[in-house]
Amino acid sequence: MTLPTEELERLELEEWLDKPRSIDPGLSTADHVFRGSVRLIGGFVLVMTGAIGLFLGYQAIPTVGHYGLRFFTETQWQPSTDHIGIAAVLVGTIEVALTALAIGFPIALLTALYISEYAPSWLKSTLISMIDLMAAIPSIIYGIWGAAILQPKTIYLSRWLSQHVAWIPLFKVDTDPNAASWAKSAYTSSAFIAGIVVAIMVVPLACAVMRGVFDQAPIGEREAAYALGATRWGMIRSVVIPFGRGGIIGGTMLALGRALGETVAVLLIISTTYDIKIKILSAGTQTTSALIASLFGEATKRQLSALLTAGFVLFLMTLAVNTVAAVFVNRSRSGAGTDA
Repeated sequence: MTLPTEELERLELEEWLDKPRSIDPGLSTADHVFRGSVRLIGGFVLVMTGAIGLFLGYQAIPTVGHYGLRFFTETQWQPSTDHIGIAAVLVGTIEVALTALAIGFPIALLTALYISEYAPSWLKSTLISMIDLMAAIPSIIYGIWGAAILQPKTIYLSRWLSQHVAWIPLFKVDTDPNAASWAKSAYTSSAFIAGIVVAIMVVPLACAVMRGVFDQAPIGEREAAYALGATRWGMIRSVVIPFGRGGIIGGTMLALGRALGETVAVLLIISTTYDIKIKILSAGTQTTSALIASLFGEATKRQLSALLTAGFVLFLMTLAVNTVAAVFVNRSRSGAGTDA
């Protein structure tokens, strides 16, 4: 029996529909080119970072072989007597970075919250542009401004701190702040002043990361908080800040990594001393990046190896901080920490 033509066509259509079909992602040529370019650039960055680390690590071998582990515990840097170490330099680096973080973190957080939650729409884009512009200013401009304009005024703040909170060893200065003719030179070129300048430099980076995460807080959760009777600050405290916790931590860690490696601005402000001290208001300190920048041009072969070893330590510190920051930023998700 021969089936009608219409029946045959229907059966053939059903058979064709029942066949499994491969899923075509539908990427265009431009998408393939873009994907390949991004992978190439990402791979190049990883290769360059690894190459820098390997180079610095290789240059550290002669230094560790000659000085041993005392290179990391020696405080003095006296090539003439073959006493070279980075203990005091590392302490100075951490002091300046933590001072910058302590000053810059609340400024960055409050600025990010204002731009994200309080600023009117006509002002928001202007503020974002101003913050981005701050990040584009060269370090040497900040350093000159800090040394010429900020430092002469900040020494009075340093004196005030030593007068009222000197019971905290961090703010103690080995001079009498209440003397009629007080020693201004004891408060200049300190880790505190350098930390203030570096804080201004890291605020744009931390603020940009925090603001970007705050802006992603879900509208539904914001409106739910308002529906339950929350004020704007109550909504921010219960929704935006918990949601952006990863961005807050990540932005802060990125700022810390930036502060650890700052060179020119710190070099223009501090006076060089190689002593381990926790008195950030006192004159004199040294950081790893400033050490390398100031001695690199006139270093002998052995001293150059020692400077590159110091750079390798700073490289590892910065890499670790930035890696932790990236992990926290990537882990931030919608509604994180806002579940009732």
